Amino acid sequence: MTIDVATGIARILKVEKTPWVSTFPVSRVNNAFGREGIKLLMMRDDRYAVSVADAYSRINNGNKIGVCTFSGGINAAGEQVAYSGIAQAYEDGSPVLCIVDAVPAGSTQNTRFDQDASLRGVSKWYGYIDKPERTSEFMRRAFTMLRSGRSGPVVLGIPDATATYDETVDPYRSPKGWRSLPDPDDVQIAIDELNTARNPILFVGEGVLYSNATEELREFAEKANLPVITTLKAKGVFPENHPLSVGVRGDHVLKFMNDADLVFAVGASISPGRFGHGIPDATNKKIIQCNIDEFDINRMYPTHHAVIGDAKATLGSLIGALSDVTNRGDVAPAVKTAKDAAMAQYHEVMESDATPINPYRVYGDLMKMLDRNNSFVTHESGNTRDQLSTAYETLIPRGFLGWGNVSSLGYSFPAVTAAKLAYPDRQCVAVIGDAALSYMLGNLEVLTRLKIGATIVHINNGGFSGYGPGFWGEGHDPYTSDVLGSDAINMTAAIEHIGWQTERVTEPAEVSAALKRAFAANRSNKPAYIEVIASQYPVYGDWAE
Repeated sequence: MTIDVATGIARILKVEKTPWVSTFPVSRVNNAFGREGIKLLMMRDDRYAVSVADAYSRINNGNKIGVCTFSGGINAAGEQVAYSGIAQAYEDGSPVLCIVDAVPAGSTQNTRFDQDASLRGVSKWYGYIDKPERTSEFMRRAFTMLRSGRSGPVVLGIPDATATYDETVDPYRSPKGWRSLPDPDDVQIAIDELNTARNPILFVGEGVLYSNATEELREFAEKANLPVITTLKAKGVFPENHPLSVGVRGDHVLKFMNDADLVFAVGASISPGRFGHGIPDATNKKIIQCNIDEFDINRMYPTHHAVIGDAKATLGSLIGALSDVTNRGDVAPAVKTAKDAAMAQYHEVMESDATPINPYRVYGDLMKMLDRNNSFVTHESGNTRDQLSTAYETLIPRGFLGWGNVSSLGYSFPAVTAAKLAYPDRQCVAVIGDAALSYMLGNLEVLTRLKIGATIVHINNGGFSGYGPGFWGEGHDPYTSDVLGSDAINMTAAIEHIGWQTERVTEPAEVSAALKRAFAANRSNKPAYIEVIASQYPVYGDWAE
């Protein structure tokens, strides 16, 4: 049967059980998708079309793949806006499928901007469907890449969506993902090193989530009797109320990282940035990396030993090779002592009755009001990231989505949208600041239109205060930090007219009740916005350097 490329892709996505495709008009495949019965989730810009699909893949640990489309080709305006979303997915290793109009044969070199080159720089693989009969081949390759090896975005360029081919010649069959097993000798060396270490720590990254290995992680940590530190992106991979959980950041985390003689990393790149730990005194510690590929080995720091393989398979092998007897006493009491001392200052202000409202009071009430075994929280790029990642106790995998290395403000909005689409029965909350709201304001209509019941909590502390005086002494950008405050701009009133349940909170005692009303609105598929008139409180845990 002869069909066009766009229809062929649509039918393949149906085979892959793609629930929806996020988009921003105009993409030349969209009409075929609609005709084939695929739901189109229209965002208000191309970057968010990418980001909601990206977040959907993250929240599902790659078990379900987010798919997006945006415009491109000779007029690559859509691709240029989408680029920041793809770059973020690439930096964070998110397996999202992006479909873009491409420059057709005979029209190349028409413009100075080289779309293909730009996309190759931010994708695990960029495929250009140069012949329509290769549609099934390229889609097989795309899903193989998305399900195998190191995660990352895959981009397909479609130069002619209306070109036709016979779909019966090469019928599509969905590919599985392939995972690599570790070398048994490498596993035994890692265990031998672990058994001779005096103060080892288990440093866990997001690779464990993508490998669906949280149960194996817990078994290994308990059997090896190891204190567990997780990266920001992996927050929640290990339950943070567990006696061995040190956390993500803070003085207690720094203590364990400084005292460690062995850093045993699983699914973590160990690549220090602004929002991750370095390894203190790294050349005098032993670093063992268990990773999916060799890319991160001996990067930044000398790797003493490596185990290359899928995290689930690696952890299973480590458990099998590990003796029940270690030369260390129970580390849980030391974890509790250090954690209790470091977290006392945060627990105190979680009960604060001060006005303007201390942001930690909001986080404390949020933990009380949410069912943390069936909810989702994400932060923004800024103080809400720093404070929540320090103090919000996450109990389940993907109960919290951490991000922020190479990221644009406003990502929490597509993240909370994707979370509600992935888990409709969960309470889903994004905690944001002033600058982030500016980025997402135009997209708030999306949740009203789609009847998605998520909540945004806005910590309104009176300006872009992370950039100006008050947070880092004189501030690193004091001349561009002032904006009109809540006395002049009433965001609550503005957002109410977009169709949201809204509330402005000025008293600490009102926070829990406002959250309760927001969650009630969410149950009726109505989005909710809470504007908290908060203080500037630049206190949060540090990263190791």
